[in-house]
Amino acid sequence: MNRRIAPDHGAIRIAMWSGPRNCSTAMMRAFENRPDCDVSDEPFYAAFLAETGIIHPMNDAVLASQPNDWRDVAAAMAGEAPHGAPIWYQKHMCHHMLPDFGLDWMDAVTNAFLIRPPEQVLASYIVKRGDVTLQDIGVVRQCELFDRVADRTGTAPVVIEGPGVQCNPRDSLTRLCAALGIAFSERMLNWPPGRRASDGAWAPAWYDAVEKSTGFAAPARTATFEDLPDAVKPIAEAARPFYERMARHAIA
Repeated sequence: MNRRIAPDHGAIRIAMWSGPRNCSTAMMRAFENRPDCDVSDEPFYAAFLAETGIIHPMNDAVLASQPNDWRDVAAAMAGEAPHGAPIWYQKHMCHHMLPDFGLDWMDAVTNAFLIRPPEQVLASYIVKRGDVTLQDIGVVRQCELFDRVADRTGTAPVVIEGPGVQCNPRDSLTRLCAALGIAFSERMLNWPPGRRASDGAWAPAWYDAVEKSTGFAAPARTATFEDLPDAVKPIAEAARPFYERMARHAIA
């Protein structure tokens, strides 16, 4: 895709904080389809794996594809935008930000939060991975990061509901762009199917659905709390207060 390249003077760095299974990759597709935007896909993933020793699908490929030291990643995220793009969209997973990872770099970006009801996150997550914990879905850490931004800026950061984007993408993305201080682009509503060079090394394990997509689509059915296995319901209950705190500030 041809990019409109501009010098990196005042580039808008958007750090979108999400948990897994929350249309976060589709949102990245929407921004990447803009001619004025470059994207980064979960840049702290390898550092998270290296620090924790947790084994994820395609573990070795992920570790080999990114810096393993969070300091290197943080410096890059606050640095120059790739190719001098006027807008740099960074897709971040909240659970990757371990307690020992520094957060000062967040002051150099515009932070936004993509949320989804926990029962919907969990219903999707257990299809991909049978075992799940509250930490895996990232909502507690997401709320901590939300509070940090609010405390440092004196106002609630941008929050957007993933299901709202899926059901009404034009309105939701128009509101999101306005809140981020950028113009809405029609190019965000549709994109070509397939894999991207910008996709993380883990794409073959996780991105099958988004690779077939050409735009946002509302789910055929919305998962409910009662749909969850009994063993997972306590996780949804524990996550809900954190989700609801952020949802009170959602723009769409």
